[in-house]
Amino acid sequence: MDIYEICFVLSTLWVGPFWFAMLINPYQEKTKKLLKGPWFYLGPIIIWFFLMCLNPEGLIELTTPTSEEGGILDLLSSALSTRAGVTATWVHMVAGDFFATRWIWKKCIEHNANKWIMRLSIFFGVMLMPVGLGIYTIFISKSKNRKS
Repeated sequence: MDIYEICFVLSTLWVGPFWFAMLINPYQEKTKKLLKGPWFYLGPIIIWFFLMCLNPEGLIELTTPTSEEGGILDLLSSALSTRAGVTATWVHMVAGDFFATRWIWKKCIEHNANKWIMRLSIFFGVMLMPVGLGIYTIFISKSKNRKS
């Protein structure tokens, strides 16, 4: 395993305990305490910065103007087609998806959401974030409208 595979696996495993806490014990004080600080997203962010330090030319290339026909999309595709680019993108997605999932979890608790809607939203929040947000939006909006 090279450093990029290690970073890929570490960033994925980092969010596991936080995700399972939200999924299995969403109302527990221990879960709330665990997700109160920055630790849930700090790991992937540190890994992302580490990757950028390993390969700063990838970031520098994205900031240089281009007059080529493909422009920024060609630059992005060439940067993302490297092991460093794919790993950095994955770590970025893990951090963003988990940040959104934590928001879903907090909102579900605030609205005293149905346990299964909460779990579905949290599950898909990490697995397929747009789907998790969609489930949350559709079902929480309906339950809020019924209460009004």
